[in-house]
Amino acid sequence: MTDILVPTLGESVSSATVARWLKKAGEAVAADEPLVELETDKVTVEVNAPSAGVLEAIAAAEGAEVGPGAVLGSIAAGGAAAAPKPAAAVPQVETPRAVTGPVAVPGAPTGSAPAAAQAAAPLPAAAKMMAETGANAAAIGAGTGKDGRITKGDVLDYLARPAPAAAAPAAPRPARAIEAGEERVKMTRLRATIARRLKEAQNTAAMLTTFNEVDMGAAMALRAEYKDAFEKKHGVKLGFMSFFVKAAVAALKEFPAVNAEIDGDEIVYKNFVHMGIAVGGPSGLVVPVLRHADSLSFAEIEKTIGAYGRKARDGALKLDDLAGGSFTITNGGIYGSLMSTPILNPPQSGILGMHKIQDRPMAVNGKVEIRPMMYIALSYDHRIVDGKEAVSFLVRVKESIEDPRRLMLDI
Repeated sequence: MTDILVPTLGESVSSATVARWLKKAGEAVAADEPLVELETDKVTVEVNAPSAGVLEAIAAAEGAEVGPGAVLGSIAAGGAAAAPKPAAAVPQVETPRAVTGPVAVPGAPTGSAPAAAQAAAPLPAAAKMMAETGANAAAIGAGTGKDGRITKGDVLDYLARPAPAAAAPAAPRPARAIEAGEERVKMTRLRATIARRLKEAQNTAAMLTTFNEVDMGAAMALRAEYKDAFEKKHGVKLGFMSFFVKAAVAALKEFPAVNAEIDGDEIVYKNFVHMGIAVGGPSGLVVPVLRHADSLSFAEIEKTIGAYGRKARDGALKLDDLAGGSFTITNGGIYGSLMSTPILNPPQSGILGMHKIQDRPMAVNGKVEIRPMMYIALSYDHRIVDGKEAVSFLVRVKESIEDPRRLMLDI
């Protein structure tokens, strides 16, 4: 008999929900045949059969929460299966994102430890911060994590309070009655995670946004002049995103705090740029990462972004595609946005927002000209990035886009 195990789910992902079994107990399966779909906070993962045989038992029913290494079911050799075993309850496992690499999460526990004791334990990042700061669970009070567990955000909120006493938790608000014409639908894990992470960014970061505007004329002229030759040589179209990735990389090298993150009372600087590119998928916004974007050419950037866009539309993004970003670019302009204030993607300290290109009258050398202009925005964590750095960063991006030769000469 061979166990079917939950695979490693990737950085910052510690649990998954059994979304759908593709086989029933008693059915024959081939080696590497997809057996079950797991829905994580980020993507859907298929678990394949580790060997050929018969699906003997399903240990985790649809809807169950499972952690890496947990047993989903078992496969028996031969052509007949034993009677299906009842689905076993799988404890919920949740951990926050680790800064320095993937988190090792044990499989679902099988001992007899009381569930209440597990639920009361602070999340690992919170426990680490509590140990470093001397905060205790009694002073912090009820946590905002699942099952009342204390999160890192709870500890930060406690440390920011002037009084050590924990406030009494508010009673949960009951769901209101549904009126005629309304429909109540449970959030998907991806949508719930987006909501939680965006609110986490607002709660934990001192978020501020600075704006500027860019004359896109030079970049548009360069693109028009070379787009056919570029596509013929590299097999991919030349878009504006590669210009902005290159410009952001150059600015991040000059202002490394925008590419850094806070871990406790320390700042983690990065000697690389893993550029997240926000793309809309069928299930919501996802941010695949251009790893080592600082070493990629224009063609490599465009090819990678194009591949990510196709994978997002097909729902084929993998966890590794989304892990480890150090800075993010989002382009609301493709949807017609003229100006916005993008929200940080924790634990990153900066996100660059692109917007719609619009012809506007501008004063150029004392004369009014109609120029193709774009508003750009940088949202940043003011705890680590000073206003001068943020404004200067955005000016560097503006200068690079308005004179693309700077990107070619790395100046």
